[in-house]
Amino acid sequence: MTNNRAGFLKTNLSGESAYKSFIPAALPPNPPIELDGEAVRLLVAANKQLAVLDALSAHIPNINLFVSMYVRKEALMSSQIEGTQATLEDVLNPLIDENANRNVADVINYIKATEFAVARQRELPLCSRLIKETHAVLMEGVRGQEKNTGEFRRSQNWIGGQGSMLKNARYIPPNVEDMLDAMSDLEKYINADDELDALIRAALIHYQFETIHPFLDGNGRVGRLLITLFLMEQKTLSSPALYISYFLKKNRVEYYDRMTEVRNKGSYEQWVKFFLQAILESAQDAADKIRKLSDLHTKNAGDISGMGRASKTARQLFEYLEQNPIIEIRKTAIALNMAFSTVSAAVNRLCEAGILMRSAGGRRNRTFSYGAYLDLLREGT
Repeated sequence: MTNNRAGFLKTNLSGESAYKSFIPAALPPNPPIELDGEAVRLLVAANKQLAVLDALSAHIPNINLFVSMYVRKEALMSSQIEGTQATLEDVLNPLIDENANRNVADVINYIKATEFAVARQRELPLCSRLIKETHAVLMEGVRGQEKNTGEFRRSQNWIGGQGSMLKNARYIPPNVEDMLDAMSDLEKYINADDELDALIRAALIHYQFETIHPFLDGNGRVGRLLITLFLMEQKTLSSPALYISYFLKKNRVEYYDRMTEVRNKGSYEQWVKFFLQAILESAQDAADKIRKLSDLHTKNAGDISGMGRASKTARQLFEYLEQNPIIEIRKTAIALNMAFSTVSAAVNRLCEAGILMRSAGGRRNRTFSYGAYLDLLREGT
């Protein structure tokens, strides 16, 4: 790693304790970002696809149901990048209160952190305070909670394989004092006017946050959430319907290598192109899923309306299913304020219609899943 337009190495301590941390240059890059033909093509295509996604989001009546599922999928993917071992079924299991493990808790907290941050943005600009509050929600009661939850770190951290130390770390972020200065600069950049396109700025902000690494744990998840929050702040997205972590998980090695390349050579341009490709493919996938989920909703709603007198209860259950695609009868009856026998009868009708599927296992705590819905969401998880 050498000094370049992305930053420089600084020697800390002395003698055998000496180590070098990286000090990122403030954004925007100097000299400015140069977009070649490929970058311009990706930028235009990504913005166009985001506009398509946002238009779909605005015109589909039950988009909030779909978005709530996307938040869950993004939470799962972003946590899996960090090594969390959980599945979509784990996260949606109606018996999760009884069966939750630490991996599932990581994902549940990410969902809570996303919902918290989106709501908090109505009251606060995208600033260090909001970022720290979101981190507190993310880390509450899970691994790493003892590591200055909701606060920027007060000690040096480093990135490397298991058991690595400062001397053999793969990357050492800025020391505490320099980190605080860098986060102050980043906060100013996030809220400043800039002629660069919002997507390029989002790429730079995510890279910068990961490079600063202001927390002792949870930096990757907060940094990826920052992408969505910034695009919503810039009115490029109207809802968190974009799950970029699916692309980043598929290309995990390249994802980290591309950011390392910026630190090593100051090559922001190659990172920006990778990021734009991630946005483009993620937006295309989200739009495709919304269309398919909308078609599935229309088909099944039509089948239910043909159930005669039983259609009212079945419709209520179906609406609940789109928010909770794996159900257990007792808990569903409580949630819908219906008799157990009423919900049980409606479940049987939806099973007969091929909408619901019975889970394997005994009768006690048996669950039922909205199989076709889950199949559309399950890809990559």
